[in-house]
Amino acid sequence: MPRNALLAGLCAVILCGTASAQPAARPPQTAGAADPARAAYAAMPDTKGSGRYPALKEVDAGLPDHVVYRPADLTRLRGRKLGLLVWGNGGCSDDGASARQHLAEIASHGYLVIAPGAIRSGPGAPAAAAEPRRPDASGGLPPVKTTSADVAGGIHWALAENARRGSRYFGRIDPRAVAVAGHSCGGLQAIEVGADPRVHAVIVHNSGIFADGSNPIPGVKVDKSMLKALHTPVLYVLGGRSDVAWPNGTDDFTKIAHVPAVLATSDVGHGGTFRQSNGGQVAQIAVAWLDWQLRGDAAAGRMFTGDPCGLCKDPAWKVDRKGMP
Repeated sequence: MPRNALLAGLCAVILCGTASAQPAARPPQTAGAADPARAAYAAMPDTKGSGRYPALKEVDAGLPDHVVYRPADLTRLRGRKLGLLVWGNGGCSDDGASARQHLAEIASHGYLVIAPGAIRSGPGAPAAAAEPRRPDASGGLPPVKTTSADVAGGIHWALAENARRGSRYFGRIDPRAVAVAGHSCGGLQAIEVGADPRVHAVIVHNSGIFADGSNPIPGVKVDKSMLKALHTPVLYVLGGRSDVAWPNGTDDFTKIAHVPAVLATSDVGHGGTFRQSNGGQVAQIAVAWLDWQLRGDAAAGRMFTGDPCGLCKDPAWKVDRKGMP
C-alpha cells in the first residue's frame, strides 16, 4: 500500500476513534469532531448488552486511568467466574469509551473488560471533551496516548483485585481466562501483549504489523518477529479490501505458522461494526471466540470449526483457518 494512503487511513482512525467504513484513502481533513457518524455514535446511549448479565461502564477508584465494563450485579454470577479481556483502543487513544458498545456487549456475557484511558466520548464524557488528535503540520501521525503497558496494566490490576480480600472481584475472576484484543493501533498493542504468558486468547481487529517494515505511528515500535511470541490461538477480524489494515493483517495471517489462527473478513471497512448497537456482528464473533478459547464452550467454537464452520456459512464473511480443528 502506498505510504500516503496508509497514513491517511491511520489518521482517520486517530481522529475518529472507531472510524466509520471508508475507503482507505479518505482525506484526514474530512474526519474529526464534525464527522456526522462520530457525532451520532457519541449521542448513542450506553448499552447493557444482550448477554445474561446486564453490564455497566465505570471508572473504578482503584484504577482511575482505565474504563471498566462489567456485569452490573456480580452476585448474579452465582459461582461463575469472570473472564478477563483487556483492550487496546483505536488510534491507541486514551478514550476508554471509544468502543463502548462492543465492550459492554462482551461484559454482558460474563466478562470483566478493561480499556486504558478515561470516558472521553458518549455518556459520561466531560461537556468540553478534548478534541480528537490531529496530524501534525508535516502530515505525520501524532504520538500515541496509550501504550501496550497501559493495556497490560488492566491484567495486573484485575488479578491483584481477584486476590485482594475486600475487593468486589475477590475470587470472582478466572486467572486462566485472560484475553487481549484491540482495534487498529490498539490491535498492535494486542499483538504485543499477546506474548504475556497470562494471556490465553488474542483478537486483532482491523490491524496488523506493517507489511512494509515501517513504524509510522510515533510511540509504536513493532515488527513481524513479534508474531512469533504469540503462544495462543489468534483471531484476525478485518473489514475487507477497503480496510486500511487489510495488507498488514492478511500478511500477519500468512506469516503465522506456529499457533492456530483464523482470519475472518467482511466488507465493513476499517471501522467494523463497533458503532452499531451492542457492537454489531463483530461483537458476537468476539464473544464466541472468547467463550470457546477461555471457557471451552464447544457450541461457541462451532462458529470457527467444522466443514463448513458456522461463520463460513454466512455469505457476508470469508473465513480462512490454520491449525484449527
